Amino acid sequence: MRTLTFFIKLSIFLSFFNSYSQGIISKKKETKKDTIVYKTGYGIRVGLDISKPALGFIDKSYTGFELVGDYRISRRWYLAGEIGREEEITFEDFTTSTAKGNYIRLGANYNTYNNWLDMNNEIYVGGRYGLAIFEHTLNSYTPNVTTGDTNTDIQFPRDPITTPISQSGLNAHWVEFQLGIKAETFKNLFIGFHGAFKIALSIDDQEGFQTLYAPGFNTVNTSSTGFGFNYTISYLIPFTKK
Repeated sequence: MRTLTFFIKLSIFLSFFNSYSQGIISKKKETKKDTIVYKTGYGIRVGLDISKPALGFIDKSYTGFELVGDYRISRRWYLAGEIGREEEITFEDFTTSTAKGNYIRLGANYNTYNNWLDMNNEIYVGGRYGLAIFEHTLNSYTPNVTTGDTNTDIQFPRDPITTPISQSGLNAHWVEFQLGIKAETFKNLFIGFHGAFKIALSIDDQEGFQTLYAPGFNTVNTSSTGFGFNYTISYLIPFTKK
């Protein structure tokens, strides 16, 4: 009788111990599963603004080329910049002028988008400092001569002046604020777009004529502000994953 009671108690204890052990193992598995971390690539991303060749194909008065790049330094922050060259002919009522030169923009982007799992997309805000070194040419102009009276003959010639007048070594400095997106369409391949609002700090004028276009800044308005955009294809060269 005592032997039977002992075996019954032993069976109950082993059953309880087995259930307790299974519970611990199950919790460990759940804990391990919950701690899985999805890593994304950190490295240099380089690309090309495809809107500039497209614009040059449509508008024969414009040619441009721009390389873009960024380097990821943390989960949300990227060092970023663009470098390029532009030439643009501006047609006004009485003048035709050309601006051509090189530019660079340097700054940073902050990614506001919360990616799922191992996604690597961006909706970002960014800031840049821009510098351009360019040449400006007054190609031709027509003297705007009038007497203010239709009954009085004009005494001065109104023939167009077609001798170009150029000045090189001009500089433009500005800051700009960007809002853009980058989407990973294939592994490490990104399609992007951004719009920019630009504020001129200083833009040199050709002697005797105001600069109407500055490479990298675009059209110079009387408010010293401007706008820009780009469409990019870029590729990430990952150095590590975090």
